[in-house]
Amino acid sequence: MTLLRLIEVVQWAFLAYFIALTVSYLALNLVSLRVIARDADARASLLLPRFFSRLEPPVSIIVPAFNEEETIAGTIRCLLQLEYPELEIVVVNDGSTDRTLEVLTREFELVPFPEAYRISVPSTPVRRVYRSLRHRNVRVLDKSNGGKADAMNAGINAARYPLFCAVDGDSVLQRDSVARVVRPFLEDPTTIACGGTIRVLNGCRVVDGFVEEIGMPRGWIARVQVLEYLRAFLFGRLGWAPVNALPNVSGAFGMFRRTAVIEAGGYRTDTVGEDMELVLRLHRLYRLSGRPYRISFVPDPICWTEVPDTLAALRRQRVRWHRGLLEAIAANRQLLFHRRGGAAAWLTVPNLLFFEAFGPVVEVAGYLVIGAAWALGVISWSSFAAFFTAALGVATLLSANALLLEEKSFHVYQRPKQLAALIGAVLVENLGLRQLTAFWRISGMLSWLFNRPIAWGSPATAAAADAQAREDAGRAA
Repeated sequence: MTLLRLIEVVQWAFLAYFIALTVSYLALNLVSLRVIARDADARASLLLPRFFSRLEPPVSIIVPAFNEEETIAGTIRCLLQLEYPELEIVVVNDGSTDRTLEVLTREFELVPFPEAYRISVPSTPVRRVYRSLRHRNVRVLDKSNGGKADAMNAGINAARYPLFCAVDGDSVLQRDSVARVVRPFLEDPTTIACGGTIRVLNGCRVVDGFVEEIGMPRGWIARVQVLEYLRAFLFGRLGWAPVNALPNVSGAFGMFRRTAVIEAGGYRTDTVGEDMELVLRLHRLYRLSGRPYRISFVPDPICWTEVPDTLAALRRQRVRWHRGLLEAIAANRQLLFHRRGGAAAWLTVPNLLFFEAFGPVVEVAGYLVIGAAWALGVISWSSFAAFFTAALGVATLLSANALLLEEKSFHVYQRPKQLAALIGAVLVENLGLRQLTAFWRISGMLSWLFNRPIAWGSPATAAAADAQAREDAGRAA
């Protein structure tokens, strides 16, 4: 095969992949538009003063904490102000080496409590259980370090209520967030999990633990992530939910039926993407056994979280995310194209595998092959320009559609300057940052293939994350 023929075949392969990827994203976008329009009345009703029927199921909020002495007290105070009839808060001190336990003891008057701790899912040993003298619904578990997934398992063991809500220690919730995310469990008794929309907290004004004024991040790195979160939640997960094929419930804020998670074995501690792996495992177990179930999504902006604002921190996050994606797919590969797998097996997992997992490889290979072909004079400048224009044009269209969904539904960013900043972020993302992210995701793939330790988060937590990754790798081996 001549070089010209080979490049022609590669070009057609890239074109076919590019068309399939575009069609899948546009299909999700169309479904999301329909869902947004259909649920407009339901969202409007949530703006009215809330009256509880007292039929709402009680909820256990599980907060894993590792070296959170600066923020943990404020987080718990905010959770105590959530609007819901019956809540308990279970804080899991995951072997912190700072003053996290001391701060909790001082602020909430903790005392040892001789509670029967029943082990339903495995976790590292719990040293002691504490109860607050100030708030009857606050308990603290002090345990050996095992990582976030292990801490969640310990919290599940201690939880008393049928539903549990997983909350990151740095998440900022709306006062009615729990009431919103519980709604699918009331509407459909087969619901076993529900996620909500996560928004970017950077640039917002937080007063007493709640978002009082919505702002735009100052840096372009964080602004681009505002767009990414809009795409991921408003036409990503919102598009998958109607066919019961939601790929993930964010670890920052998600509600689960406790018995379903216990039956599934709890969170896995040998993966860095424990939240996605759990959701795919629930799909696999319920689909393959033929039991009715539903994993839902609530599009209301109910949780806010800080995102990386430096390239170094963003790189660590994306490497870890992509490795977690591959680990989740590999652990649940039996679901792929299974005859009883439904939409999760025939749509979600193939999409995750071919477009999300291998997408960066195809994208980078396309840039390199087309660039090399142009440099060698095999293709013309017009063909080279057409390829990159089409790629950038579709990416820009998807971001613009996400902004359209945002304006049509929630209109969170109301100031003209904020909308202008998001439009500018579309250009910044597609003229460098998107391509850089593709290389980072390939790095995540290589770390998975060769089982390399990785770090995630801010520089302050990178060492702890790296140590945890090494520990996870040791368990896997």
